[in-house]
Amino acid sequence: MDILWAEDGALTAREVGRLIADRDLAPTTVMTVLDRLTRKGFLHRTRDGRAWRYQPAESRDAYIAELMLEALGMTGDRSAALTRFAQAVSGPEADILRRALTELEEE
Repeated sequence: MDILWAEDGALTAREVGRLIADRDLAPTTVMTVLDRLTRKGFLHRTRDGRAWRYQPAESRDAYIAELMLEALGMTGDRSAALTRFAQAVSGPEADILRRALTELEEE
Protein backbone atom coordinates (compact mmCIF):
# COMPACT_ATOMS: atom_id res chain seq x y z
CA MET A 1 0.00 0.00 0.00
CA ASP A 2 2.87 2.37 0.77
CA ILE A 3 4.15 2.04 -2.78
CA LEU A 4 0.74 2.76 -4.29
CA TRP A 5 0.02 5.66 -1.91
CA ALA A 6 3.38 7.19 -2.83
CA GLU A 7 2.63 7.11 -6.56
CA ASP A 8 0.48 9.71 -8.29
CA GLY A 9 -1.31 7.34 -10.65
CA ALA A 10 -2.27 3.71 -11.02
CA LEU A 11 0.45 1.09 -11.39
CA THR A 12 0.62 -2.33 -13.00
CA ALA A 13 1.87 -5.34 -11.07
CA ARG A 14 5.09 -5.20 -13.11
CA GLU A 15 5.64 -1.53 -12.13
CA VAL A 16 5.03 -2.34 -8.47
CA GLY A 17 7.47 -5.25 -8.78
CA ARG A 18 10.16 -2.92 -10.15
CA LEU A 19 9.66 -0.50 -7.26
CA ILE A 20 10.18 -3.28 -4.72
CA ALA A 21 12.89 -5.16 -6.62
CA ASP A 22 15.09 -5.14 -3.50
CA ARG A 23 12.62 -7.53 -1.80
CA ASP A 24 13.25 -10.31 -4.33
CA LEU A 25 9.57 -11.26 -4.73
CA ALA A 26 8.29 -13.36 -7.60
CA PRO A 27 6.02 -11.48 -10.01
CA THR A 28 3.22 -13.92 -9.20
CA THR A 29 3.52 -13.00 -5.51
CA VAL A 30 3.12 -9.30 -6.32
CA MET A 31 0.11 -10.08 -8.52
CA THR A 32 -1.46 -12.24 -5.80
CA VAL A 33 -1.07 -9.55 -3.15
CA LEU A 34 -2.52 -6.87 -5.45
CA ASP A 35 -5.45 -9.15 -6.31
CA ARG A 36 -6.17 -9.86 -2.64
CA LEU A 37 -6.00 -6.17 -1.75
CA THR A 38 -8.46 -5.50 -4.58
CA ARG A 39 -10.89 -8.18 -3.35
CA LYS A 40 -10.70 -6.73 0.17
CA GLY A 41 -11.59 -3.28 -1.18
CA PHE A 42 -8.23 -1.58 -0.51
CA LEU A 43 -7.46 -1.15 -4.23
CA HIS A 44 -9.38 -0.39 -7.43
CA ARG A 45 -8.18 -1.85 -10.68
CA THR A 46 -8.79 -1.00 -14.30
CA ARG A 47 -7.82 -2.83 -17.48
CA ASP A 48 -4.88 -1.50 -19.47
CA GLY A 49 -4.48 -3.81 -22.45
CA ARG A 50 -3.66 -7.22 -21.01
CA ALA A 51 -2.55 -5.81 -17.66
CA TRP A 52 -4.42 -4.38 -14.70
CA ARG A 53 -3.64 -0.97 -13.21
CA TYR A 54 -4.05 -0.69 -9.46
CA GLN A 55 -4.65 2.36 -7.32
CA PRO A 56 -5.69 2.82 -3.69
CA ALA A 57 -9.42 2.95 -3.00
CA GLU A 58 -8.79 5.57 -0.32
CA SER A 59 -6.02 7.94 0.68
CA ARG A 60 -3.64 6.95 3.45
CA ASP A 61 -5.27 9.59 5.70
CA ALA A 62 -8.76 8.16 5.12
CA TYR A 63 -7.49 4.64 5.83
CA ILE A 64 -5.79 5.69 9.08
CA ALA A 65 -8.91 7.58 10.20
CA GLU A 66 -10.94 4.41 9.56
CA LEU A 67 -8.50 2.39 11.68
CA MET A 68 -8.79 4.93 14.48
CA LEU A 69 -12.59 4.72 14.39
CA GLU A 70 -12.43 0.92 14.45
CA ALA A 71 -10.14 1.05 17.49
CA LEU A 72 -12.52 3.50 19.18
CA GLY A 73 -15.37 1.09 18.53
CA MET A 74 -13.48 -1.67 20.35
CA THR A 75 -13.43 0.17 23.65
CA GLY A 76 -16.17 -0.22 26.23
CA ASP A 77 -15.91 3.46 27.18
CA ARG A 78 -15.55 5.72 24.15
CA SER A 79 -15.44 8.84 26.34
CA ALA A 80 -12.50 7.54 28.34
CA ALA A 81 -10.64 6.48 25.19
CA LEU A 82 -11.21 9.88 23.53
CA THR A 83 -10.12 11.70 26.69
CA ARG A 84 -6.97 9.58 26.93
CA PHE A 85 -6.23 10.22 23.25
CA ALA A 86 -6.72 13.99 23.65
CA GLN A 87 -4.34 14.00 26.62
CA ALA A 88 -1.70 12.15 24.61
CA VAL A 89 -1.54 14.41 21.54
CA SER A 90 0.94 17.26 21.25
CA GLY A 91 -0.05 20.92 21.50
CA PRO A 92 -0.05 21.47 17.72
CA GLU A 93 -2.08 18.27 17.22
CA ALA A 94 -4.58 19.45 19.84
CA ASP A 95 -4.90 22.75 17.94
CA ILE A 96 -5.68 20.81 14.76
CA LEU A 97 -8.36 18.81 16.58
CA ARG A 98 -9.87 22.01 18.02
CA ARG A 99 -10.03 23.62 14.59
CA ALA A 100 -11.60 20.52 13.04
CA LEU A 101 -14.23 20.33 15.79
CA THR A 102 -14.98 24.06 15.48
CA GLU A 103 -15.45 23.69 11.72
CA LEU A 104 -17.83 20.77 12.28
CA GLU A 105 -19.87 22.80 14.76
CA GLU A 106 -20.12 25.69 12.31
CA GLU A 107 -21.47 23.45 9.51
